[in-house]
Amino acid sequence: MKALILVGGFGTRLRPLTLSFPKPLVDFANKPMILHQIEALKAVGVDEVVLAINYQPEVMLNFLKDFEAKLEIKITCSQETEPMGTAGPLALARDKLVDGSGEPFFVLNSDVISEYPLLEMIEFHNAHGGEASIMVTKVDEPSKYGVVVMEETTGKVEKFVEKPKLYVGNKINAGIYLLNPSVLDKIELRPTSIEKETFPKIAAAQGLYAMVLPGFWMDIGQPRDYITGLRLYLDSLRKKSPAKLATGPHIVGNVLVDETAKIGEGCLIGPDVAIGPGCVVESGVRLSRCTVMRGARIKKHACISSSIIGWHSTVGQWARIENMTILGEDVHVSDEIYSNGGVVLPHKEIKSNILKPEIVM
Repeated sequence: MKALILVGGFGTRLRPLTLSFPKPLVDFANKPMILHQIEALKAVGVDEVVLAINYQPEVMLNFLKDFEAKLEIKITCSQETEPMGTAGPLALARDKLVDGSGEPFFVLNSDVISEYPLLEMIEFHNAHGGEASIMVTKVDEPSKYGVVVMEETTGKVEKFVEKPKLYVGNKINAGIYLLNPSVLDKIELRPTSIEKETFPKIAAAQGLYAMVLPGFWMDIGQPRDYITGLRLYLDSLRKKSPAKLATGPHIVGNVLVDETAKIGEGCLIGPDVAIGPGCVVESGVRLSRCTVMRGARIKKHACISSSIIGWHSTVGQWARIENMTILGEDVHVSDEIYSNGGVVLPHKEIKSNILKPEIVM
């Protein structure tokens, strides 16, 4: 089987992290975002993944070479010369996706994190016999999204309603699709939207079915949602593979610690924390609802909450970092500094307090 992952553009919403790496390579729960998806695809028998991308394909491919060998899966790029929307990339990658077998292929949005029940999706797709299957997820505030109106019993999609003013349903497109090759005949090679153009056509011909996604779902393309996504992911890990989570007197709630990280005495860590490879957390540190990425160092008695600490950054002694502070790669925060929502670009040194949310160039 084959799969296409829509990688797209510059990841501006996750800056300053995406100034150092393309967004799919930004760590989430201690591994690159896109690896969560590639591993899930491999597990259901996908043997080739095509990345639809419009910048830095070399960086992506070089990085993924190691994983290609490790996971025994072929990873290639389909490069756009201009942004092609969400359907255009399928037309562009047509030759890579169609191999004459007639098998359906997966399409995933690279920002989405979930439990990826792809095996169930294959079964659902085969059972309904339609042309395309999409995953939908239930949300509390459907007015912010495009809502999928469907028959509850069969899952047949009736229509899409973009950001409805009146309540029409609470199921939204979750960005995970399984499509027959014939869908490609309905997509022109131009910038075009799969949600607004392709799917409504298939729905009108009674060929589109939606499966309600079990478990959690989050679009982690921006910092606040990234932190929420980490909480949901760790919750799911607690249910499915609790052995992967850290334990001990200094751990509160769900915490993921890479085996190469070092943690000092008298720390209190959790809930909802990920500590990456090679990190050093010195004694007396307090961490909650945050991510500390590869190679970062948190010095004695620092306190970090609801924030993201980028690769190889340092947080000084007794510093307090909170309220969606994001440190880019290689940022150094001096001792006893307070940051309230500072967004700091890579390779900076912070010597004075950041009292209100601002971008530090």
